[in-house]
Amino acid sequence: MIRVICKSEAYTYNVYHIVKAFFPSEEIISRMEEEASCYIEVETAKGERILIGREQMESILRERAEGISQQNAGGDPVKVKELKYGIDICLYHELEKLTGRSLDWGILTGVRPTKIAMQKAEEGWEEERFVPWFQAECKVSERKARLSWEIAKREKALLGKLDYEEGYSLYVGIPFCPSVCTYCSFSSGALDDWADRVEDYLGALKKELVFIARQSKDRKLNTIYIGGGTPTTLTSGQLEGLLSCIDEHFPREHLLEYTVEAGRPDSITEEKLRVLKNHKVTRISINPQSMQQKTLDAIGRRHRAEEIVDAYRLAREIGFDNINMDLIAGLPGESIADMEDTLRQIRSLAPDSLTVHSLAIKRAAKMELADLASDPAEVPQTLEGMIQAAAGAAGQMDMYPYYLYRQKNIAGNFENVGYAKVDKAGIYNILIMEEKQSIIACGAGATTKIVLKEPVPMPGSKKKKMTYLMRIENVKAIDAYIARIDEMTARKGEWLWR
Repeated sequence: MIRVICKSEAYTYNVYHIVKAFFPSEEIISRMEEEASCYIEVETAKGERILIGREQMESILRERAEGISQQNAGGDPVKVKELKYGIDICLYHELEKLTGRSLDWGILTGVRPTKIAMQKAEEGWEEERFVPWFQAECKVSERKARLSWEIAKREKALLGKLDYEEGYSLYVGIPFCPSVCTYCSFSSGALDDWADRVEDYLGALKKELVFIARQSKDRKLNTIYIGGGTPTTLTSGQLEGLLSCIDEHFPREHLLEYTVEAGRPDSITEEKLRVLKNHKVTRISINPQSMQQKTLDAIGRRHRAEEIVDAYRLAREIGFDNINMDLIAGLPGESIADMEDTLRQIRSLAPDSLTVHSLAIKRAAKMELADLASDPAEVPQTLEGMIQAAAGAAGQMDMYPYYLYRQKNIAGNFENVGYAKVDKAGIYNILIMEEKQSIIACGAGATTKIVLKEPVPMPGSKKKKMTYLMRIENVKAIDAYIARIDEMTARKGEWLWR
């Protein structure tokens, strides 16, 4: 167990996640003490202590032309942002010395590092200016800095096709799966448990879709993404009804991409794939996560690895020419050799894009970090080897990294990367990360992101922070979503297209 004491609540979030990145397998107990003599105190399980006070941050804050304490010489408060930065840097350096290792993503705790690169690219920076700055400012490795820049430049080119002000994207959530994987924390349930409520759910979902369509009739729909859960858990008739509703109410003249997550091979049939094709879905995902049968059994998937191959080949036969496959690095019991074998099998199929996730263990999942390896300390090294193997395999398939995001609770402080062949990148995936265009989301647990023209006070902010991005969350529980659908549409109506 690691104990952390923070003098102010403003420091607690970043401090917790920086410490957790260095000690992924340790429990961390954090508390705030306003009377503490130091800004931060960390005590490891071995009794090692890190104390961060005024002296430790003096040089850092001076270099940034700010004060060295809460008050500068003129008596004005030092910006909390600068003080937090100083604490993060000091803590990172101390943890580096204590553990003898560095983190590829340095002090970054946010999930969207490419947003930083994108901002600098839009300001006219070049790579050779950005990379050393990113390294110095955030302690990011050169390799990750160059990866961030490469992806940001590719994203910038792809997003140039969109109309941010008049355009929008649509997300449709289907919260059902054949079975719930042990690593999963999404708002989904096993179909057997909800079979008698699926039609009720679809009724509520269509009601929300019709509302969104009416509110957005003067806007340009650029992408549609149907995710989950597993959308192909629905019957072919239910899929037909849902896609027909979308066809009827949403115009397509500005549509650049239409994605459906076919996902689990045990949910895919020829009839369902033909429904998707008939409704002009342009991109699908068939997601093995692993091609190792032992792993599929361990994570609660009720299908054989061979079914993944069969589903993929069937989709090709029907005519899908943009198929993504998802893999997860770090699943329980898997070695680097297992990942290499999975990648060998994926290469033989030749998908159009490959998304490689680093396993993140969240509170809502059944899996725990201890399930991943006999020695949790080995997990970061194993993940690193898997990620490098995946990057190499993607290159062999003539794919290029086009989007990147991070998640909380990834052991080893790694990332998720999407690779794609030329002209096969998932535009929606970029949009959800960069937050430059409004994404209107419907379904249980779906989050709408509305990009505003003018800033507004952030709801619930005690300090009245301003924001250009309004998040509107639907309730996660399926029963509650059905019962409260009018409330869900009313929430959106307050903010849509202000």
